[in-house]
Amino acid sequence: MENSQPEVGPLIVQGDNSILLDVHNPQAEEARADLGLFAELEKSPEHMHTYRITPLSLWNAASAGYTANEISERIRKWSRFSMPENVDYFINDTISRFGKLILREGKDSNTLELHITDPLIQAELQEYNRLKKYLTPTENGFLLDLVNRGTIKSELIKLSYPVKDEAPLKEGAPLTVNLLTKTRDGYDFTVRGYQEEAARAFYGNGQPGTGFGTIVLPCGSGKTIVGMRAIALAGTYTLILAPNTAAVHQWIDEIVDKTDLPREQIGEYTGDKKEFRPITVGTYQILTWRPDKEGIFPHFNLFRNYPWGLIIYDEVHLLPAPIFRVTAEIQAIRRLGLTATLVREDGREDEVFSLVGPKKYDVPWKELEAKGWIAEAICHEIRVPLPQASSIPYATADKRGKYRIAAENPGKDSITLQLVQNHHEDHILVIGQYIQQLTKVAKALGAPLITGKTPNKKREEIYAAFRRGEERVIVVSKVANFAIDLPDASVAIQISGTFGSRQEEAQRLGRILRPKENNSYFYTIVTQHTVEEQFAMNRQKFLTEQGYKYHIDFWGN
Repeated sequence: MENSQPEVGPLIVQGDNSILLDVHNPQAEEARADLGLFAELEKSPEHMHTYRITPLSLWNAASAGYTANEISERIRKWSRFSMPENVDYFINDTISRFGKLILREGKDSNTLELHITDPLIQAELQEYNRLKKYLTPTENGFLLDLVNRGTIKSELIKLSYPVKDEAPLKEGAPLTVNLLTKTRDGYDFTVRGYQEEAARAFYGNGQPGTGFGTIVLPCGSGKTIVGMRAIALAGTYTLILAPNTAAVHQWIDEIVDKTDLPREQIGEYTGDKKEFRPITVGTYQILTWRPDKEGIFPHFNLFRNYPWGLIIYDEVHLLPAPIFRVTAEIQAIRRLGLTATLVREDGREDEVFSLVGPKKYDVPWKELEAKGWIAEAICHEIRVPLPQASSIPYATADKRGKYRIAAENPGKDSITLQLVQNHHEDHILVIGQYIQQLTKVAKALGAPLITGKTPNKKREEIYAAFRRGEERVIVVSKVANFAIDLPDASVAIQISGTFGSRQEEAQRLGRILRPKENNSYFYTIVTQHTVEEQFAMNRQKFLTEQGYKYHIDFWGN
């Protein structure tokens, strides 16, 4: 008779609100999927990954409909030991704050009521100096001017009081948009189940408290289609903001290809064109441009002076700080954020939560991979030694200098060339941070180079040649981190990056996740025993949280 040991859970919950995940446990991936709903990954070494339960992670869960009991039950289900009482209390107390402050319609069209049932909270806020000029006390809360809606929400979340916004949204100018069943290119087209669920999770029932929020889906999973479906549901004039001109053109092409809108109803608002149409697609950069550091933002009037009923923030995790300011003013219309990751390296995730909207829908990357909606990606970190000639300069440099010396390690060049030869039938992106390094690699490969200085027309010519198969390898700087649709790309070779940027790592992997017959490969080349190794560990956190494993290879030892 076999001795069977009872299974032990993969989670160890600790009293400081951290959770250890034993990655070797057979239930680890199931537990990870649950953790992603309400916790954030902090560390991901070989054996034990560390997650942390934070107020923002819990409020995002609450806004998506999860209760404190459901979260505690999921933790207990996978826990190796009993959950500390203070952690259970923290979950209940934190989630209970979501809904204690409710923003509702005021007595006239220019005011709102901040409804508070707890007199202690009201007394606390009444004495908070940063809020006094905005709030007028009432019996059960405060009155505030409509224009201060976003400012108040942003201030209160910093005090750990997330506002549940149930004030009505105004309707923009009406616009009927239908998605086609056959694209204008002649292909059958249907909205996938998760795309429909995401759009409806955002739109809700059209009643107060719905119509704003953030959708989190992997790169390559069709966030643009979610956006178009949201436009169809809202049926209103829509402003779409994207990271760059290439992304603007992709949005326009997709809308023309998959909806019944004629091209003349879709406008482009970039450095090249200034068109106002019922659907207008523009860049963040043009809106945040100003003639000098102290001057006004002349293009901000695009937000204010047109009858928009919906604003879509593409790649919302990249929202520039000046846009937060104007986003605080336009709280009275529907707002949709689209992103592959809510991670911001500046820590302003709470601004996205308050001003654009909380997370309304999220699907683990591996779940869509299992269903064939995105490609299976195999991740390798290749560690290469620092050349002897660079040892002294590295040892005597400051931290930033050390990183650059490690990132531009000339030993990476031969590895890149070898990897390109190994994948001689694949479409390959070589991605990096430093122009001098990229220029040298592009010359060695005989491949075109795209940087921030490459004119938009030239960029799009190179991308088009890559899509047609006329160019098999292109070398790109960080301008290609996001919003570039290159369906045939199946290999990405990352030779340098922006320090420890988790969202950059996710975006770069996302360039090769379009579904295809064969696996995709993501290579990161890192200089061994340098600060670049430490930054690489941080960069990989988000993808590790999604279930990706990095195979560590050593080169030249």
